[in-house]
Amino acid sequence: MRTVLKISNMTTSGDISRVRGSISRNEGIIAFHIDRDKLEVEVIYDDRLLNIDDMIDSIEKLGYIII
Repeated sequence: MRTVLKISNMTTSGDISRVRGSISRNEGIIAFHIDRDKLEVEVIYDDRLLNIDDMIDSIEKLGYIII
């Protein structure tokens, strides 16, 4: 599956690093790309191993807002 998430408050390199760490800890992630200019994360994942809501929750627990 492919999903694009818009993260409204991801503005610094520290934010990018925290979001990257959060995403990479999820089992089932195949690849992802973070676009700082667009405030977007494109994620390719195996939906048999990962529920996208779980990944969103892991990012939101860090204080980021998914819109």
